[in-house]
Amino acid sequence: MKILLVEDDIEISEMLKNFLLTENFEVVTAYDGESACNSFFADEYSLVLLDLMIPKRSGMEVMKIIREKSTVPIMILSAKDTDSDKTLGLGLGADDYVTKPFSVTEVLARIKANIRRSTQYTASAAKDEKEQAVFRKGQLVLNTEDFSVCKSGQRVELTAKEFEILQLLMKHPKKGYTKEQLYASVWKDVYIGDENAVNVHISRLRNKIEDNPRKPQYIVTVWGIGYKLGDMD
Repeated sequence: MKILLVEDDIEISEMLKNFLLTENFEVVTAYDGESACNSFFADEYSLVLLDLMIPKRSGMEVMKIIREKSTVPIMILSAKDTDSDKTLGLGLGADDYVTKPFSVTEVLARIKANIRRSTQYTASAAKDEKEQAVFRKGQLVLNTEDFSVCKSGQRVELTAKEFEILQLLMKHPKKGYTKEQLYASVWKDVYIGDENAVNVHISRLRNKIEDNPRKPQYIVTVWGIGYKLGDMD
């Protein structure tokens, strides 16, 4: 598995690179936003480790560029640890947010969890014939065999976590989920630390599948509880 490591602090970059190499990852390093974009589109990666404060192009700008073309897992590495910074990063498409200083073993655990989740999402998997594979709601169709989501016949590109949230709601259309339940079901062993992660991913998902995200019909808010699938036919 190949990782793109974007970090302008050479000492941190080398430390992470050497540790990941011992864990049998292939690592490509970039020290600024411009070279990060060039490296990303020149090869295929299992995950991107991205510092926010890098020269030439900011980490946020790099992430926006990547997200326009790819759903590869992106983990932010940042000294900024405020809720607003985390929310902004997640809102632009990051899958995880690690604040500095960090433990390399924690970073490794998160890398493995994010790659595992992404692999499960993108790779076709054998399914029990008795298990329902296709779920429909209104103009929305979710297929768990090829991990696709279509609306009105047009494919909707979702990240792994967005797909898992939608899949959970469509599999249990009558059930309302608290933010804590969604977090536990989707993030599992990847710890982010606050419910903003759920809020931001729900917002991104609504922007992709709703006709009017301000008046959602597919993912509705259950006041005082959390979210559930809408009651449309």
